[in-house]
Amino acid sequence: FEELKWIAGMFYWMESVQKYDVEGWNYMERLEEFVDGGFSDPSFINAVSGIVNRGCHNPPCGTGAVDGAPERSENFEKA
Repeated sequence: FEELKWIAGMFYWMESVQKYDVEGWNYMERLEEFVDGGFSDPSFINAVSGIVNRGCHNPPCGTGAVDGAPERSENFEKA
């Protein structure tokens, strides 16, 4: 069921990440700022990692630290 994993992931991204708008942090607005800023602000990657991994843009969110936060940032730098 490998395809189901990807479909579920895309659904989560569209419904939870792209629509994220909490406490003045709006994903789409921040994405635009990140792109316009030359992809150079690591706080965007950290916030998105928090949304995906812990459900909030400013971890630890009451559920703990983002799992693999340093590796997530490093992987983004490689891409």
